Amino acid sequence: MDSLPFLPAATPALRRSLLATATLLAFAAMPVTAVDIELPSLGDASSAAVSPVVERKLGGAWLRMFRGQVKTVEDALLQDYLEQVVFDLATHSELTDARLHVVIVDNETLNAFAVPGGVVGLNNGLLLAAQHEDELASVIAHELAHLSQRHYARSVEEAKRNAVPNALILLSSLVLAATAGGGSQSSMAAIAAGQAAIQQQQLRFSRDNEREADRLGMLTLVGAGYDPNGMPRMFSRMLESMRYNTRRPPEFLLSHPVTESRVSDAKNRARNQRQDGKQDSADFSFMQARVRLGFEETPGYAIKRFRAEIANDEGLSPGNRYGLVLALTRTSEFEEARAELAPLQKNYPNSIPLMLAAAELDLASGRSGDAVLLLQQQLSVNPGNHPLTMLYADALLRAGKPQEAETLLVEHAEDHPDDPQVWYALAETHGLAGNILDVHRARAEYFILNGALEQAEKQLGYALNLARDDFHATAGIQARITDIRDMQQEMKDL
Repeated sequence: MDSLPFLPAATPALRRSLLATATLLAFAAMPVTAVDIELPSLGDASSAAVSPVVERKLGGAWLRMFRGQVKTVEDALLQDYLEQVVFDLATHSELTDARLHVVIVDNETLNAFAVPGGVVGLNNGLLLAAQHEDELASVIAHELAHLSQRHYARSVEEAKRNAVPNALILLSSLVLAATAGGGSQSSMAAIAAGQAAIQQQQLRFSRDNEREADRLGMLTLVGAGYDPNGMPRMFSRMLESMRYNTRRPPEFLLSHPVTESRVSDAKNRARNQRQDGKQDSADFSFMQARVRLGFEETPGYAIKRFRAEIANDEGLSPGNRYGLVLALTRTSEFEEARAELAPLQKNYPNSIPLMLAAAELDLASGRSGDAVLLLQQQLSVNPGNHPLTMLYADALLRAGKPQEAETLLVEHAEDHPDDPQVWYALAETHGLAGNILDVHRARAEYFILNGALEQAEKQLGYALNLARDDFHATAGIQARITDIRDMQQEMKDL
């Protein structure tokens, strides 16, 4: 079966719309320094400028556009880890609506952002910028505070008083800023000008939001059981990055400027909190290694890097040895990979990342039957676990059992309807199982989540032709086509 076609970086109409938005804002721009540029902060629960319902629609439309433009991470294990961190922090925040979507951007720079409607975006490079899990958690807690306080709605209210009344203009500027790092020089200049215009009108107001997010973020961090000193440590590291970065600072530091006073405030808040919170976890170390491996030029270079790190820290970091196992697996050095994995499994017998590493090692070395048995056993202990399920489906396919993989992923898609990679895998699996009608339906869901609504409708048209004699399937397909057209109309109305 053919693979799914690549998504366009952005439709011409979308590029024109977003660039026009930035250009419009540029007319009001005034000179500012790079470190002063801020994105519009994102909620006040008492604001009537933008209702929570409208915010959720904006967030959903934004996320579809964003996925269509930006390279996101296709790593089920990293996705699952970050979602757990985000949702754990959210339960200790002031958020009243826990319907959150976590999107991971494949970019090694430090960046995180929150979008109204419950979207939390994280660059995977954030895991390399943070040296401990509490530092990573402090950034996420800060972004959740922007959402809980509905800073976006408040920024719209302030913008109305300063002659920028269009909510989508502010949101479009955020889209453009979040995707900074690619594109032509002229488009990037327009983006910077658009940010500058908003910054000039909202600087003081946004800094108030930043202080509020710092304060509430600290309470969330401590409530979730983390060391409160993780926040000032992360801020101090950011400040050092600003001082010694001779080029463009990380995007997060442009939108969330760190000053000496902000670091000092964070230290003072931390002193007034309980000091027995956790700083690290083995899973954080494992995820750091996965991200680092992804950014290495070749697995061979990664092997040298991880061996050097193991020698430097005398093997104290489990992440370095885990990264070495993954890199050795990719270079087909299977026996050495198993030898390095064994002591890790002894020290962390219930670790899902290590179980997955063992299964991936079995699959890479042609032992698909062993991988199937291992993953079956783990899913009996961890039913519905996302990374285990995704790898189990892959193992079933490699073992020549596409129908079993299809049944597994159909059920999994019901529990993860907003995950594009689940639908991508399901489309491929339907094809291998000979179910061409549902190939098109799964492809449509994948394209919807990535903002390619026209391609999604085209896939459903193919499905409709195949379902002529099936009343229930036809009705379901037609209903989904109606949903797509409603989404297209919503985009026009926003």
